[in-house]
Amino acid sequence: MPAERADVAVIGAGPAGSVAALVLARAGARVALVDKAAFPRDKACGDLVGPRGVQVLDDLGVRLAGAEQVGDMRVVGPTGRSVLLPCRAGRTYPGHGVALPRVVLDHTLRSAALDAGSIAYTARAGAPILDDGRLAGFELSDGTRLHADVVIGADGATSRVATAAALVDARRVLWGFALRSYLHASVDLPTIVLWDEARWRGFPGYGWVFPGPGAQANLGVGVGVLGDRAAAGHAPRSLGAFVGVLHRFALLDHRARLPAERLGGWLKMGMVGTIPARGRVLLAGDAAGLVNPLQGEGISEALASGRAAAEAVLTCPAAPAAHYRSFLARRYAGFHASNAAIQAALVG
Repeated sequence: MPAERADVAVIGAGPAGSVAALVLARAGARVALVDKAAFPRDKACGDLVGPRGVQVLDDLGVRLAGAEQVGDMRVVGPTGRSVLLPCRAGRTYPGHGVALPRVVLDHTLRSAALDAGSIAYTARAGAPILDDGRLAGFELSDGTRLHADVVIGADGATSRVATAAALVDARRVLWGFALRSYLHASVDLPTIVLWDEARWRGFPGYGWVFPGPGAQANLGVGVGVLGDRAAAGHAPRSLGAFVGVLHRFALLDHRARLPAERLGGWLKMGMVGTIPARGRVLLAGDAAGLVNPLQGEGISEALASGRAAAEAVLTCPAAPAAHYRSFLARRYAGFHASNAAIQAALVG
């Protein structure tokens, strides 16, 4: 079994992992970027990168070819009445986001990380490698024993790294599930829809229809399930009904029909039940629960946390966890704590 050594093993080559690998490799670190899938590959997502995420990419000099600029968002209630949420520039980010399919976004970011010098492994992270009880790498499904001084888990809501490093309490996690499909339709504004499934009973989440490049609309539903992952079946049962709601509110052309192809994915929200870092193991993006509990957005936080994890390693290579957790506490902890409590109350 071949043995390989890296300064940092990044497990997961989505937005968080690829940005972490990009920043580290540019600084001269030997980075192993591991993902179970061959790229390009797709992911369930609304495909919107918010203004803060756009700023991270601009800071890193990453250009997204073919991205469509988006701004204001429409939110529609159960009666069909709507409000407009304006998108304005902040002190540290622009007044717009972008829409780009995840298959393109993730491939672009991973390619940038590899161009910077990261080494790609297409394999699953299997048995953990321990050094005096500390997670120090993984046996990969391709037979490689990958040793690393630091491990960054960017491997999604059901993170293998979080489990191997005992950084997650699955009983406390605030779970969500999203189901997405594409259809050919023109959508003027990103739109979120709240609707009633029955009298006095609201859908435990929301539906969305977002514009995309080439008049390819992104349509889906997201449900909050708290700790009951079996309740994720609510999403596929409700997708057709949601299309009916869009037709009734004239938000989608009546000729537009839901395609058979759809893709689902888990969300771990609000940093609940997860320790984001300990010692030389750091979690970024969905693996850390960095998903907004109220609206499910996670790409901007994935990008920012991937960069912050890398910068923590470069600043304090022997013990990066404290530096990284300080960043998360300043940027996200209070916001997520309050929103997670609201989400749990609403869904419950």
